[in-house]
Amino acid sequence: MVLDQIIKQIIAITIPLDRSVSVIGDFFKLTYVRNYGAAWSVLSGNRFFLIIVALASLFFLYYFLHNRILKRSEILIYGCLLGGILGNLYDRTFYGYVIDYLEFTFFKYHYPIFNFADICIVISVFCLMILIWKGDVNHGTNGRSK
Repeated sequence: MVLDQIIKQIIAITIPLDRSVSVIGDFFKLTYVRNYGAAWSVLSGNRFFLIIVALASLFFLYYFLHNRILKRSEILIYGCLLGGILGNLYDRTFYGYVIDYLEFTFFKYHYPIFNFADICIVISVFCLMILIWKGDVNHGTNGRSK
């Protein structure tokens, strides 16, 4: 979350809103935009609903992880997921929007602009799906009774 917020502040300070800086031609640009919705601006204008969804996700993860002994890989994956959720939740709560800045164009397809927190969320969910598929997720508790 800290790295996410540092990057977002650097972008907001150095790049004017709705402007781009080309990094690799038309393929990769840093573009400062404000996203008032979720991914692809879905649910735009539903700030409080998105805050509630993020808080519910955090509470669910806390409940799910509360008495578990996690492997190092799981700690890294869940930490990445929590950091991503918190990074975007911070923006949404204090600014009313999420700062996005990573813009890619693949073979004339303009992919929606996103941020580091989004990367953390997507990669961690993908890794969790792989662990679940492999049957490698630890379902044990740490021995404490509930």
